[in-house]
Amino acid sequence: MKILAILYNGFKAAEEEPRLLGTVENKLGLGPWLDSMGHTFIVGDLFSFKEGADSDFQKHIVDAEVLITTPFHPGYLTRELFEKAKNLKLCVTAGVGSDHIDLNAAVDHKVQVLEVSGSNVVSVAEHVVMSILLLVRNFVPAHEMIERGDWQVSDITRNSFDLENKVVGTIGAGRIGYRVLQRLLPFDCKELLYYDYAPLPEAAAKAVKARRVQDLKEFVSQCDVVTVNCPLHEGTRGLINRELLKHFKKGAWLVNTARGAICDKDAVAEALASGQLSGYAGDVWNVQPAPKDHVWRTMKNPLKGGNGMVPHYSGSTLDAQARYANGVKSILENYMAGSPQDPQNIIVGLGKYETKAYGQR
Repeated sequence: MKILAILYNGFKAAEEEPRLLGTVENKLGLGPWLDSMGHTFIVGDLFSFKEGADSDFQKHIVDAEVLITTPFHPGYLTRELFEKAKNLKLCVTAGVGSDHIDLNAAVDHKVQVLEVSGSNVVSVAEHVVMSILLLVRNFVPAHEMIERGDWQVSDITRNSFDLENKVVGTIGAGRIGYRVLQRLLPFDCKELLYYDYAPLPEAAAKAVKARRVQDLKEFVSQCDVVTVNCPLHEGTRGLINRELLKHFKKGAWLVNTARGAICDKDAVAEALASGQLSGYAGDVWNVQPAPKDHVWRTMKNPLKGGNGMVPHYSGSTLDAQARYANGVKSILENYMAGSPQDPQNIIVGLGKYETKAYGQR
């Protein structure tokens, strides 16, 4: 069996740290195991392997039976590539989030799509809370001031606040969004809100003292902080756009660790520059890796702060990498043995969606 993996090149870091399992060098820890069973395991790096019509990615996808890719440095599997991938039976996301795959095309071609559900939910939820705090407390400009050798406290504190007594809302209250709400409880926020087409069970909502708001414009208008924790699909692409940003509280903070394309990149940059948003933070970009001239790299609010962007790593801590590497191996073991897969991992089964995480269908 031919298995194709699109990972990223870790270079020296991966050589020095074998727990960087999501790299080309360490191959999700699968190399020796697959080799011992006689399978062909092709691993490509992020840049030289997957780009362009003549790339090795497109050459190998033609006869690969299994494709493995991370959501952090994805190999984008389009409908056009599905037409070429005549032998493809299984796509595995080493992590959570399979929007780099045309899921409708997977349904049409009866290719199963699985991900390692839950492997990075704690990691991302922690990153969300960190991002909220660094925006609200105006941390990045304060640190940059220290690096410059300056010390003008008033320039920082003029835009620094407490999280206590603020209204925080999550768009999406699934595995990650709910964990964010749990972690915000000790901060004594004024109120915790959520927007989701599926209501939380009554006991779960009560446990985090969260109130559901069913109208999105009404939801954002009530929030001091909005955090995006929903999958990217047809219903959420461009969800946060110029029109919706007009309904945000002036000076609100926005955190997005879900998918970059959920937010209109130019609308966000304009809202930050105008002060409609005080800050935007996250680790997801509409194109990954982000181009060097991507507006989110350098955008600022009127006080020259408010940017908390980092590369896509919130769900790829060493702890998370161990979980998703083990999960990929388990999925492959089940596939090879013809055993049932863990239902929570199945995004697309044989010719149909098996989850509602990618919208109501």
